[in-house]
Amino acid sequence: MKVLRTGKVRYTILAMLFAVTVINYADRATMSIAGDAVQDHFGISSVTLGYIFSAFGWSYLVAQIPGGWLLDRYGSKRVYGAGILLWSAFTMCQGFVGGFSMGTAVGLLFLLRLLVGISEAPSFPGNSRIVAAWFPTKERGTASAIFNSAQYFATVVFSPIMGWLVVTFGWEHVFIYIGAVGIVLGLLWTKVIYSPRNHPRVTQGELDYIEAGGALVDMDQKSAEAKDSGVDQLRAVKLLLRNRMMLGVYFGQYFINSITWFFLTWFPVYLVQERGLSILKAGIVASLPAICGFIGGVLGGFLSDSLLRRGWSLTKARKVPIVTGLLLATVIVGCNYTDASWLVIALMSVSFFGKGLGALGWAVVADTAPKQIAGLSGGVFNTFGSLAAITTPIVIGYLVNTTGSFELALAYVGASAVAAIICYLVIVGPIRRLDLDEMDGQDSAEATRATTE
Repeated sequence: MKVLRTGKVRYTILAMLFAVTVINYADRATMSIAGDAVQDHFGISSVTLGYIFSAFGWSYLVAQIPGGWLLDRYGSKRVYGAGILLWSAFTMCQGFVGGFSMGTAVGLLFLLRLLVGISEAPSFPGNSRIVAAWFPTKERGTASAIFNSAQYFATVVFSPIMGWLVVTFGWEHVFIYIGAVGIVLGLLWTKVIYSPRNHPRVTQGELDYIEAGGALVDMDQKSAEAKDSGVDQLRAVKLLLRNRMMLGVYFGQYFINSITWFFLTWFPVYLVQERGLSILKAGIVASLPAICGFIGGVLGGFLSDSLLRRGWSLTKARKVPIVTGLLLATVIVGCNYTDASWLVIALMSVSFFGKGLGALGWAVVADTAPKQIAGLSGGVFNTFGSLAAITTPIVIGYLVNTTGSFELALAYVGASAVAAIICYLVIVGPIRRLDLDEMDGQDSAEATRATTE
């Protein structure tokens, strides 16, 4: 039997997405590692630190839909590449606020975190677009899980490094060095990323293979056409928000991201303030649950695609890992009932593994987004997820400040996992790709019926 040589350029593209997403999350996590030192340096409260944590989320949320629109209009390579360079520069700038007074420094940190959030807005919708363009359906779950698992890998690699930088050189250097790495990756991006038909090294065999498997290979070629296509962006958003399946996926992502943002912001602070670890040791210990999250993330995508190849429906193949993983994530609440540090880390590791296993939202978006508005659909999805970047740091900040402990905070994280399960089991229903023209026709028909009645 002749084996079809399909080529492997798509894996180079995926490796670039993974690397960029690693530094993306490292930039987001800089403040969580430096947070305790920043508190000591400026003498700010947990509530103030919570607001600084949340600044990223405010602008990231607001910029999601515009970011998705820019991706659809100008293509992933240009928009995403510009975002990498900008967010890295703004991260570096945070390393130079230490000489200002407390009030000015807090304002500058809040502003710079806002600018990082705006710049990073196209990143995950861009990841989703690029995966949808380069990978067939049966490989899309694994590809999406790999770039999504980069958030855990960032913690594994960079938490110990950033903790060492804080202790050895001071908290300012965390922002300077991580920002510099991002600028280097941003320049490399321009040499690696292309759309499938424009890539100088793609073979015709690989192009035919991914296109036959459902890859949207002409997505960026049609971006230029989309400028004059007459697609009403606001109406498209309205149609997405009126779809029950998409609403379930969107709200599910909000609750899943609530778990993510606890780990990205308050988890190292929890280890220092609640469990008495040093900043350096907290950075090292924080990498252990992240390793489990990374393993769970990759396994979730692999398991989902394996089930799909074995004949399971798309709905079951995606939902089984999601629900199973989120059930495991609820064990985080058990940390409230033990004083043993090793058991706390074990429970956190199981919880983060489960969250990784169940974090298949981006695969679902790549499976369901209407072809004409793949970037916009990802932007709406990430808008809901980004709400958690605002609410989680602030809610936990108030809970810790009010109660003096993290017990209610961990209960909040566990409840978020349960809520995400409910979204996928009760609201989402069958998972399928939506057609914008069909949705628009249904909406017009409903409007006509309402008028005649």
